[in-house]
Amino acid sequence: MTWYYDFMIIQPLKGTRDFYPKDMATRVWLFDHMRHSAKLFGYQETEGPYIEPFELYAVKSGEELVNEQTFHLHDRGGRKIALRPEITPTVSRMLAQKSKELQKPIRWFSIGPAWRYEQPQKGRGREFFQWEVNMFAANTPLADAEVLCVAASFLQSIGLTPNNIKLKINDRQLVEKRLTSLGVSSTHFGLVLKAIDRKEKIPASTFREMLHAAGLSDQQQQKLESLLSDKDLPDDAVWLRSVFDATKTLGFGNWIEYDPMIVRGLLYYTRTVFEAHDVKGEFRAIFGGGRFDNLVEALGGKENIDGVGFAIGDMVLTLLLEQNKKIPILPASPTKILVTVFDEKLVPKSIDLARQLREAGIPTELYPIATKLDKQLAYADKQGIPYAVILGPDEVKSDVVVVKDLLKRTQQKFLQRELVHSMESIAV
Repeated sequence: MTWYYDFMIIQPLKGTRDFYPKDMATRVWLFDHMRHSAKLFGYQETEGPYIEPFELYAVKSGEELVNEQTFHLHDRGGRKIALRPEITPTVSRMLAQKSKELQKPIRWFSIGPAWRYEQPQKGRGREFFQWEVNMFAANTPLADAEVLCVAASFLQSIGLTPNNIKLKINDRQLVEKRLTSLGVSSTHFGLVLKAIDRKEKIPASTFREMLHAAGLSDQQQQKLESLLSDKDLPDDAVWLRSVFDATKTLGFGNWIEYDPMIVRGLLYYTRTVFEAHDVKGEFRAIFGGGRFDNLVEALGGKENIDGVGFAIGDMVLTLLLEQNKKIPILPASPTKILVTVFDEKLVPKSIDLARQLREAGIPTELYPIATKLDKQLAYADKQGIPYAVILGPDEVKSDVVVVKDLLKRTQQKFLQRELVHSMESIAV
């Protein structure tokens, strides 16, 4: 009797991704550049838990993020917990716990996953990775400028230029000053900032409705529209001018530009705010950040510690890199050398060669089956392994090995005792 089984491969959850070896190679390349850029400016790596008390985000993250986008559940004790939708609150909580013990100013960065329950689309998923960079206890324009330069340095390191992407900045205090001059009540600042933050994502009629709901008259709306369209840095923007001057001195001034439309929707930003936008305008904001001067205290810290930072998500950034052909062709395999197996009798010899190469720190694979040599070499070629070592009966008799360069299609013979030394120099 023959049995037939119908089965369905279980698919990953909507908005999540599988990383096969080639995808993982790109991710590692990207994260390596993130780490290098942060460490270049003296930032230290940290990490926190992926689940947190729900109230951590309710403090300052904003109603939409907390109530609509945060994955949450109840543990067995009935406590409401959340998968972190962003990293800043976690970092600020960690700082609040040990603020008295830490040497200031504090430069921290982290790279890890975050989750948001939103509609998956191009460049946006429910599970993604963020690189977060923060400086604490340095309430100066220079601190803000340095954080911007860390971001610009990273973008430059992965092959992007100011012709591809701009860091657009504004000052929330300057925005609030402008709103006050228009007669807008401070109690409505949050609603107006939310409307401005969404302006380019919604119809003009919806934007006007949001402003009307915030109490702005038609005349006030017209004046606000005029202010938002003026891209010249105001004369009284003293803080921002200092930020611009510092970024120029640090060598990244051509990446930065003033934009009155940048306000950022999250509630905890208090001064400098910025977003990275692609020059062609084909993507939403690539990433954003800003200054938050009271978040640590709001999370229970014994002292009020200011901070400034940004978070870069990997999904939109990867799309931008693909569009600009900036992602290098990377080998999925870390292997430098494949040691082939000629036949069953020579398996111990091949094992010993592989061991010697690994002990010398050279990533080495041993083909696990005694099969046709052509098949083994084809495997190495498809895996992108640059060298193959061949040890057959003739080589054993002569005390040599054959090393094939699979990229150049050449080969050399080495004495077996000299193989490791020779490969240390050519398999870099």
